[in-house]
Amino acid sequence: MTKSSKKEPARERPARNKTLTWNAVRKLALALPGVEDGTSFGTPALKVAGKLLVRLKEDRETIAIRVELAAREVLMGIKPETYYVTDHYRCYPWMLVRLASADPGDLRDLIHQAWRRNAPKRLVTSSSSP
Repeated sequence: MTKSSKKEPARERPARNKTLTWNAVRKLALALPGVEDGTSFGTPALKVAGKLLVRLKEDRETIAIRVELAAREVLMGIKPETYYVTDHYRCYPWMLVRLASADPGDLRDLIHQAWRRNAPKRLVTSSSSP
């Protein structure tokens, strides 16, 4: 008798953590009405009606995004490896996000929230974006 022809169960491959890039952030934001490319402190940024929503930091691995202070504290408490602030941002409604560990869905929600708070009312009311 020859070796058993039974196949071993397939091994599950660990999910690859795809690092988000500035281009992915840009694509998410530019899908919203009125969002435009810009710059801030010499780095790429995204704005709506001239108001800064998100910018790429100088390390090109981190973004600064406009958030509500209460939401920022919750997010930093839940995922400190992803969300944080430096002393520079402590008193302002901004948060830093490490793209390497950011969840695409969470980032999309943060961008939408920043857009809703800063876009002109006419854009928000005429949009079907969440």
